[in-house]
Amino acid sequence: MAGLHSVGLGVGTRNGSGDWLEVFYPQPLLAPSEALQTVLSETLAYSSGNRAIELDDNHLETLAGALSGSGHEDMAAVARSLKGSARTPVITILASDEAPQSVPEVYLKLHLLSHRLVRPHGLVLDGMFGLLRNIAWTSEGPIDITELPGRQLKARLEGRTLSVDSVDKFPKMTDYVVPSGVRIGDTARIRLGAYLGEGTTVMHEGFINFNAGTEGPNMIEGRISAGVFVGSGSDLGGGCSTMGTLSGGGNIIISVGSECLIGANAGIGIPLGDRCTVEAGLYLTAGTRINLLDDNRQPVAETKARELAGKSDLLFRRNSLTGAVECLTNRSAVALNESLHANN
Repeated sequence: MAGLHSVGLGVGTRNGSGDWLEVFYPQPLLAPSEALQTVLSETLAYSSGNRAIELDDNHLETLAGALSGSGHEDMAAVARSLKGSARTPVITILASDEAPQSVPEVYLKLHLLSHRLVRPHGLVLDGMFGLLRNIAWTSEGPIDITELPGRQLKARLEGRTLSVDSVDKFPKMTDYVVPSGVRIGDTARIRLGAYLGEGTTVMHEGFINFNAGTEGPNMIEGRISAGVFVGSGSDLGGGCSTMGTLSGGGNIIISVGSECLIGANAGIGIPLGDRCTVEAGLYLTAGTRINLLDDNRQPVAETKARELAGKSDLLFRRNSLTGAVECLTNRSAVALNESLHANN
C-alpha cells in the first residue's frame, strides 16, 4: 500500500436525516506509519482512496487490539474510549491530499491545521464550503439549523434553556483543539482550522480565520483573514485587518513577514516582507499610489503598492500635510515584549 496522507479516529454528530454535521478527532496523524497502514488494511478491509468509515463497537475493539501492538497505544486508547458512544464513531483515511468530498474529510483537514501538523496553504480545501452545513453551535452541541426550533422547544419543556453561541459553518477552534503555549482572550473569535504558533497571544478583539494563523510568537489584536499567515515576532495592532482572498484580495496571497507592525486600525491588501511597518489608520490596497522617499525623506518616484509586495524593511505612512501615502526605509525593528508572551 502506498503511503497514506493522514488518518483521524474520532466521533461525530449527524442530523435527523443522517447527514454529517461535524467530527472531533482527538489525535489526528499526518503521514501514518506503515504499521498503522497494515492495521487499517487488515482490520477495516481498507485498500485505497479517501474514505470515512463508520465504526461499531466490534470494529473499535478489534481496532484497539491491533493498534496496541503497532506502537499506537494513544490511538488504541481513543478507540476504546469511543465504545458505546452516543454519537457516531468514525475513522477518516486520506490516501492523498485532494479536494475533500465529505464532511469528515473537511474536519480532518481543519484539525490537521489547528494541531499544527500542517501550515496554512499546505492542504487542498477546494469545495469545502459546499460540503459544510450552516449549524447552530449550542450549549448542547452542534444542531442542524432546521432542527433548532424543535430542540429549543424540547429544552424549554424540560425546564432548560438551550443557548445558541453562534450560527456558522465553522465552530470555534478551542471546542476541538487548544494548542500549547498560547493565550486567547475570546475563544469565539478563533475558528477551527486556524494555526496558532507557540507563543501567540490573541487579545479580545483579535480574530483568526481557518487556513490562516501565526508562526509565533505574535501579538494579535487585529483580524487575520482566511489564507493569511503572519511571521514570527510580528504585532497586529488593535482593529487592524489583513485582506484575505475571501474578502476581495483576488489571487494575491496576503502574508506578513517577521518582525512587522501593522498599526491600530490599519490594514493591508498586499503581502509584507520582514521588518515592515504600516502606520496606524493607513489601509494599503494593491492599487494605493505611493510616493517613494530617499534617505533625505525626499520623493524620488511614484508607484502602486502592489509593486512593493513582499519587500522588506519598509515603512508606510501618510503625509500629515498633503495626505499622500509615502514609503521609506524602516530603520527600526519590532521587538515583542517577552513578558507578555510567556504563555506557559
